[in-house]
Amino acid sequence: MDVLERIKEQVEGNPIVLYMKGTPQFPQCGFSSRAAAALQDCGVEFAYVNVLSDPEIFENLPRYADWPTFPQLYIKGELVGGCDITLELHQTGELQKLTAEAAGK
Repeated sequence: MDVLERIKEQVEGNPIVLYMKGTPQFPQCGFSSRAAAALQDCGVEFAYVNVLSDPEIFENLPRYADWPTFPQLYIKGELVGGCDITLELHQTGELQKLTAEAAGK
């Protein structure tokens, strides 16, 4: 399967997916750590992909949605943004609404 098809399958197959450096339990960068913490604070389950353990995704994800940096948060198949946007949405309460709706709560 082509890497862009794999990414598409992950994005469309999970209501909430975070592409990050490391894992929510062991983040490998501060931006990924803060984005994962904001999602965890919302109290919903989310999928994640450690881009450091998959070089193909690391190299090609920026082309998928034309977003050059990590982390990248997708909700209901749409790119929400990176760390700054995720944190801003969390501070306004919008992230909680988006994730609860995506998770069916």
